[in-house]
Amino acid sequence: MIHVSKIALIFSLLLVGNVHSQTSDKLKKEQERLEKNIASTQSLLEKSQTKTKASLNDLRVIQNQIEYRERLLKNYDNQIRGAELTVQQKEKQIIELREKVKQLKAQYKKLLIYAYKHRNKYGKLMYIFTADSYNEARKRNGYLRRLSDVQLKQFLVIQQNQELITEEIGKVNAEKENKLIVLTEKKKERAAIEEDRALKEKVYQEFKQEEELLLAKLKEDQKKKEILRNRIAAAIQKELAEAEAKRKAEEAAALAAKKKETTSNTESKPAAVTLAETKESKLISSNFEANRGRLPWPVEKGNITENFGKNPHPTLKNVSTNNRGIDISAPLHAQVRSVFEGEVTSVLNIPGAGKVVIIKHGNYRTVYSNLQDTYVKAGSKVSTKKVIGSLLAKNGETLSVVHFEVHKVVGNNVTCLNPALWVSR
Repeated sequence: MIHVSKIALIFSLLLVGNVHSQTSDKLKKEQERLEKNIASTQSLLEKSQTKTKASLNDLRVIQNQIEYRERLLKNYDNQIRGAELTVQQKEKQIIELREKVKQLKAQYKKLLIYAYKHRNKYGKLMYIFTADSYNEARKRNGYLRRLSDVQLKQFLVIQQNQELITEEIGKVNAEKENKLIVLTEKKKERAAIEEDRALKEKVYQEFKQEEELLLAKLKEDQKKKEILRNRIAAAIQKELAEAEAKRKAEEAAALAAKKKETTSNTESKPAAVTLAETKESKLISSNFEANRGRLPWPVEKGNITENFGKNPHPTLKNVSTNNRGIDISAPLHAQVRSVFEGEVTSVLNIPGAGKVVIIKHGNYRTVYSNLQDTYVKAGSKVSTKKVIGSLLAKNGETLSVVHFEVHKVVGNNVTCLNPALWVSR
């Protein structure tokens, strides 16, 4: 029973420790990710503080930073609760261990008293030789040996339990120390949130005084977005039409060549080059799909300031915009890069929206808009993270914005996908 209870106790300690460790590791990773996001937004905001007037993108970045900080506060709360729960559990286990040691010492004391009373060899021999039979004598001898073994094992169990107590006390102290550190960080984060909220309110009030100008600008931006949408759709459809025409021309040429050969088969087969391109296209599509959620960002540093789909206006009530991609605020004139290997199919120049690069990845297309300069042309092969251009910057603003889209092509049908689900977060 001694060993079974000891093993059960150690197992329960390990189980609690492993569960807490996994939860704690998960919270730490989330904390690191949120701190990285906060550092990114903070870096963007520090650059914007050099100008006298904030932009709507600045306001969006501030809002993102507040949300990151609030999620970090919740993370800290979870870490504190986890530490408190662990301390309670371990303190309870320490009490159980101490009670177990107390019982073991009492048993060991009895064993020592018994051994002292029967300490001479003659007494042990007499105990054996006074047995009624040989088998009884063997049993008595075995009993004495087991008694000696029990004494030794009892001592080792006491020693191991005392070591466990020391170890658990150390863990409790470490958890308490960690809790104090997290509480300190939580206080700092609360103060930072209040500062961000005050800044957001200040910028918000500035924009509230210019609602008419904002509405006019919004209508202008919507027209530009519509032009951009139509030009992108037309470019993709043109590319698909040209690819289909090329395929048919190659098949017709291959069929004509086969007919001229007297030894040719009656069945015509597609040219080898067409089959090779089809296999390559399928492979790239498959690889692109396999990297969903792990693609690099189109800029090295940035923050999503407008999400895919419907977005409420940051200052105008009951006004929203619809986004076919995501908008990422980045440092001024940031370099734009391809998120995956592929082939450039179009480079467009759209008034008011800068230059646009469309890259083919098998059955997928990625679109990069609002570029000032482009370093590639139609037909260029690009690798993952290959720099394809740099971003535009509006007058008086310290942030540039890349508009990024992901499309899936099936036949002639083109579907817009949420890019946020494809890039790493």
